[in-house]
Amino acid sequence: MKAARIVKVNEPLQVQELQTPTPKGTQVLVKVQSAGVCHSDVHAWEGYYEGIDGQKLTTTERGVKYPLTPGHEVSGEVETLGEQAEGFSKNEKVLVYPWIGEGLCPACRLGEENLCDKPRSLGIYTDGGYAQYVLVPSYKYLVKLGDDMDMDTSAPLSCAGLTAYGAVKNAGLKPDDNVVVVGTGGLGLMAIQLAKAVTGANIIAMDLDDQKLDVAKKNGANITINSKKEDPVKAVMEVTDNLGADAVLDFVNASATVETDMKFLRRRARLVLVGLFGGELKLGLVSMPTRAYRIIGSYTGTISDLIELVSLAKRGVIKPVIGGHFKLDQATEALTMLTKGKIIGRGVINP
Repeated sequence: MKAARIVKVNEPLQVQELQTPTPKGTQVLVKVQSAGVCHSDVHAWEGYYEGIDGQKLTTTERGVKYPLTPGHEVSGEVETLGEQAEGFSKNEKVLVYPWIGEGLCPACRLGEENLCDKPRSLGIYTDGGYAQYVLVPSYKYLVKLGDDMDMDTSAPLSCAGLTAYGAVKNAGLKPDDNVVVVGTGGLGLMAIQLAKAVTGANIIAMDLDDQKLDVAKKNGANITINSKKEDPVKAVMEVTDNLGADAVLDFVNASATVETDMKFLRRRARLVLVGLFGGELKLGLVSMPTRAYRIIGSYTGTISDLIELVSLAKRGVIKPVIGGHFKLDQATEALTMLTKGKIIGRGVINP
């Protein structure tokens, strides 16, 4: 099989010919139809995350090993089953849950493998979906898709959709709450759709790009703010009767964006940090108890969340925005475009 692999960080991915895996036990081999292109793939490719005081936290320090086939948003068809795998048949359409844990830590025992102490996530710690086939360690990580579901729009559900869904849940939104969504890329657009459909909150979309904000408006945002052209704090206060936001979902999560978030939070507000841009934040400690803020880190979601999300997608409640199609030999181009903000919604690789 062919796979686009990160052989060395910050170098073009190499399309290599690899042995097609043979599933054993509960394993399932999935023929990849679509693999979403995510910012986490960019971090794996660049080899680092932004740490405190400008220091770089390398991916190898987090346990990533190279060469690596990235890609954790995978939709495809069942190719072959291990002898102990059950409940699925050849050519059945499936979505892969990639946030795999080691199974024994407290999080895994509660069904929260996405928060495992020793994660084994596909496309990050083990080979993923930038390939013609991906080996899934157990059939329990597969979610059935209906025959009429589009494979391209289904793939981003397992990360962009799931991460947005987890963030919306963590925000504890109520009808008519004012929620600011910072960053209107693939995850932000999903959060806007979900918050609108599931909670009935009032959505304020914030970005630096008018074109992305136009798309956000079409996906359910009530108000848009270009924080490059206007003072974001003043703008949010004006549209919330000077009360501030009940919640903020920050899909950038950089020092500059979070410092700004803190300035337009209402009392009792929830600040949900999702993005992995990184940096640091200085807090006024007295305001934390007196204004009763809650700062929440949110990382993907459980497989139960994914099942709920697929159900919403089947019923047409949400639909990821696809902003580009790429082949395996265009993987480097796709990642480069993503880093430059040239993909609206989600790009997908079709092996």
